[in-house]
Amino acid sequence: MLRIAPSLLSADFADIRAQIQAVQSAGADQLHLDVMDGRFVPNLTWGPKIIGDLRKLSPLPFDCHLMIVEPERYVDAFRKAGADIITFHYEATDHAQRLLAYLRSIGAKAGISLCPQTPVAMLEDIIEDCDLVLIMSVNPGFGGQSFIPRSYEKIRQARALIDARNPGCMLEVDGGIGASNLREVVAAGADTFVMGSSIFDTPDPGAALEAMRTILAQV
Repeated sequence: MLRIAPSLLSADFADIRAQIQAVQSAGADQLHLDVMDGRFVPNLTWGPKIIGDLRKLSPLPFDCHLMIVEPERYVDAFRKAGADIITFHYEATDHAQRLLAYLRSIGAKAGISLCPQTPVAMLEDIIEDCDLVLIMSVNPGFGGQSFIPRSYEKIRQARALIDARNPGCMLEVDGGIGASNLREVVAAGADTFVMGSSIFDTPDPGAALEAMRTILAQV
């Protein structure tokens, strides 16, 4: 299954209800929510209160991406706010396996993300504990960045590891994905695609998402 996860980081929050409705009606599979703390990444976004409020606007799965230090301190609050998938960064905690297991114990799908400089080999001892692996194809912290070409090889490596040892795990890619490279990202092995500016920085986010769906139907 190929999934599109529109990133609300790029949405217009002055019209957020309509923006969510547009992508939901166009066939979004889940909503991607980027949480940034100004420490792990040089930007600030939102906390559990905003996610709890947004939860009232859509039944879609909430794919909550924690770009924060010490994520283990906050996962309970994000789960309580309505996050269905909680993804933290391998680089942000000393005890990734423990946190993956804990996320499952509180009823969330457990995700782990790798920054561009972190090799896929770091997942070899924990891949069975993951429900989602997120390959960052840009440096985390800001929307609208360009896809790092080296990411294709990382996606292929992650796909091989998942297929060999945890085939039910989702393989998500985030950063610089749009109509110009979506086919290549699929070919590398990803099944879940985070898209922000390529959907929301357009006159009609719903139509933009439908165009991406058309591409996926052709691959």
